[in-house]
Amino acid sequence: MRPTVLHHLLLCSLCLAFYCLCHADEFLKSGSHEWKKLIMVHHWPTTVCKEIENECTHPPDYWTIHGLWPDKAEDCNGSWPFNLTEIEDLLPVMRKFWPDLIHPNRSRFWKHEWDKHGTCAAQLDSLNSEKKYFGTSLDLYKELDLNSMLQKLGIKPSLNYYQISDIKDALAGIYGVIPKIQCLPPKQDEKVQMLGQIELCLTKELELRNCTEPGELHLPRQEASGAGVAAFSSMLSVCEDGPAFYPPPDETKR
Repeated sequence: MRPTVLHHLLLCSLCLAFYCLCHADEFLKSGSHEWKKLIMVHHWPTTVCKEIENECTHPPDYWTIHGLWPDKAEDCNGSWPFNLTEIEDLLPVMRKFWPDLIHPNRSRFWKHEWDKHGTCAAQLDSLNSEKKYFGTSLDLYKELDLNSMLQKLGIKPSLNYYQISDIKDALAGIYGVIPKIQCLPPKQDEKVQMLGQIELCLTKELELRNCTEPGELHLPRQEASGAGVAAFSSMLSVCEDGPAFYPPPDETKR
């Protein structure tokens, strides 16, 4: 091989290596860490505690935050550990609206949400720190105000059953977008599914958008890598059309 050809190949290799190094972050984002929407996940504490009944006591009687999740991206940066001191001033509000229902005096649930979801959401400038991720999630929770909206719609915990289509249509009428509603499937001695989780979806600009589009399949999304509350989503499935039980606190038999 002629020296000029060898030098040309070597120069090309060096240029390619330099380009890859400079654009490594873009390659990561375009691979398994790419995501298109954020999912604001609310769960009903009574249902959580019903499913994890040996560990959970005195659940709040209002919908609380499960997490703010980018779709299709998890565990994006293992070198960015959770640091509780960064959100110390948010803790009183987080304990009320984003509680760990199983271990109320620990931060394990928040650590899980940051490690698995927050490090991916941090691709956005508006969410690129622990403080921004948890603070913005709390702000969205207050702005969406799911508890008040359900109350206004007359959808309250009840021993009577609700039709899932009625809940979905009512929420779509309020928010102007299609939510995603998840239930615990009925067990052998139970008659109907139990309302467990309501998801409202957002664009990267934090504007509401449909959680599903016409023709889009409901792909299962597992949250089973955690424990306790963090694993609750793995027990759920998209609610089937038909009746569902929205259990009042301390009323989980159906």
